[in-house]
This record gives sequence, structure tokens and C-alpha cells, in this order.
Amino acid sequence: MFTAMGSGTPSTAGVVPAALRVGSTPSSVVFARLRAAGPVTRDRLADHPDLSTATVNRQLHALVDAGLIVERPDLVDGGGIGRPKVPLALNRDGLAVAAMHIGARRTLLAIADLSGRTLHSHAVLTPIGDADEAIGELAEALRELVGRFSGRRFLWAGVAVGGNVDEMSGTVDHPVRGWRGAAVGAIVHDALGLPVSVCEHVQAMAAAELVLGALGGDEVRGRTSIYWYARETVGMALTVDGQVQVPNSGAGTVAHIPVCAPLFASPQSPGPTVGLQRVIGTTVLGEAVWRAGFDDDGPDAARLRGQLVDERARALGEAIATIADVLNPDAVIVAGDAFADHPRGLAPVQAAFDAARHLPQRLELTPTRFGLGVQEAAAVVVALSVIYADPIGSLIGRA
Repeated sequence: MFTAMGSGTPSTAGVVPAALRVGSTPSSVVFARLRAAGPVTRDRLADHPDLSTATVNRQLHALVDAGLIVERPDLVDGGGIGRPKVPLALNRDGLAVAAMHIGARRTLLAIADLSGRTLHSHAVLTPIGDADEAIGELAEALRELVGRFSGRRFLWAGVAVGGNVDEMSGTVDHPVRGWRGAAVGAIVHDALGLPVSVCEHVQAMAAAELVLGALGGDEVRGRTSIYWYARETVGMALTVDGQVQVPNSGAGTVAHIPVCAPLFASPQSPGPTVGLQRVIGTTVLGEAVWRAGFDDDGPDAARLRGQLVDERARALGEAIATIADVLNPDAVIVAGDAFADHPRGLAPVQAAFDAARHLPQRLELTPTRFGLGVQEAAAVVVALSVIYADPIGSLIGRA
């Protein structure tokens, strides 16, 4: 059974499941419209096709009382006729969230305002060794970063991370890092004193396209999309009608999908068919060159690397086509260096996808709208998702 990821119901103290969906409550609809419109007067917001004027005004009062939006008398148009109307805007200057994307090699730390705009971000090496010590070191680094923004009230913290995430407890199994049952959510909560959401990172990237990209949600409602990420690891997420869909037992995997890639064959995976993960990442490229016995800086190595990235592009296109034929989505969104690093961009992946696809309608592969900032967007959306899904309810008792 598939469900929308995250209910917003607290489980372990301080850990709240992410709500990776376009909000549908009256407060979230009004809040999203204000995000999209920028500073805007009440009468413009009240003109809503699905909500009554009274409902909109009640939500605006509640949002002002919660401190999420503020009146901007400095933006009043003094040249109009009649009583000046005071615009409303997000409280971008007074509120913030803390976010972290834990990668296999490096971790991105970020501070964002209520609109999702990044105020500061920087990367650190992901510590090796004991899970609790490594996460504690990262949490302390994020706490120090929060301390630089002492003039703002922080509402939430979000962590996007690879591996298998238990969203209710905030614990993580991360095979690449050797973590099992790592208490990511609890450690970050203890360090920051904020409610924390923890989410599998490809699901979070897919949610960023929905929640941060599609203001108000009209462009994603009623549509299905699949989101592929391939950098050092490969993953996929499914979105339906403005919600990231995840099995109750957690995110699935596409790493094992068989692809024909003889250049990546090894004694452990003799080929010509290997699992998709065996063609992803800088490490496997280097291993293939090493197995061929070439000097890594020589022309033979360069020629082989070109052949390897071509084969990787073909393998990715064919694997995506296999899943797209099964799910028949309205859109396919791709992100990560495995897509971006080919000298001809997405063209060879698209060509392989088209050749392998069995359904008649053509489907264009779409690059993520966040470009190189996709990991940052994933972390930020985890920190904001519960607030965006239920702006009033999320903050009850958290002032």
C-alpha cells in the first residue's frame, strides 16, 4: 500500500514525520497563495475560487497571529483613491529553518527563510566512524550555524539523508556509511531544541519540485511524475496528485535494475548485465579504468572514460524507460551528476530512453529546476514541509 509520506503527527519526542505534499487545508492554500503572490492586499487574496471570503480572512488573521505573515505598511500605495490597503507578506525577516543534507562524502548545512530562500549554506565532510559521534558532530555544526542568525526565530529543522529512513522515529540505516538505527532525528533535536523531520533524500528532492517549485500546487494536481537522482548512488521517487508516494515500509530501490553495460563488468559483476548501481558514481568509473590497465592521465584512459559515460547514459535511459512504461507518468524529472556530466548533456540519455520505450507517446526528460542546488532544496523542503502542509496546526504549542 502506498501513502503520502508523513502525517505531521509527532512520534518520538521532537521528531515529526515530514509532510511531503502540496497542502490542501484552508490555511495552507492561503499561505501558498501568499508565497506565490508576494506582498499582496487582503482583498486580492480573498478573491479565491475555492474558498469563501470569510474563510480566507479567518486564515489570514490566524496566520498573522501566529507570526507567519506580517503587515507591510511600508509598501502601502499612497497614490490610490480611498483608504490605503496594507499589504501582507511572509515573515521572511523574522523566521527561519535549519536544514542538513547528509551525503556519503559531504554534508550540506543550510539556513533558509520562510519562503524557502537559502540565507546561507556551506558543505563539510561527512565524518567517518561511529554513527552517533558523526551525527553529533554534524548537529553541532548546524547548531553553530543557527547561532549566527540569533535575530531570527527558528521554527523547524530538516534532515535529508540517503539510506532507509524511519520517518516516525527519525532513525536511519545507511549502508554506505555503515549506520544502522542511527538516531539522526533525536540527536539533531537535542542539539537544536527544534522539532525535526528526517526524510530519505530522493523523496525529499521530489518533494522540492512539488512544494518549493509549484507554488499553490495547481500545476501538479492530478498529475503523476517520477523523479530520478543519480550521482554516487541512484534512486527514484513517485509523485501522484501533489504527493510523494512511499510504501509504508519505506522507500524502495532501483539500484538492482539489470542493465547491459559490459564496460562496467568486474569479477564481482562479470556482466555483460550488471545492476544499475554498478554504472553510477565516480568510483566505478575509476575502477573500470584501473581494471583496463590504463594510466589515469593518458589518452587511452580518456578515451575509455568517454565510452563509459556513453554506456552509463544508455543504461540510465533504458532503466528509466522500463519504469516509465510500467507507471506511464505525465513527467520524468532527472537530477544528479550522472545526468549532468555527459558532454552532450541529457541528449544521449533521452535517445536511449526513446529507443527503449514501448508506449507510443513521446516523453521529454526534464532536468530538475534546482540544478546544482538540488541537495540544498531537498534539505530545506524537509524543514518546511510540515509548516507548508499545515501552517497553523504545525506551530500549536511550539511558540
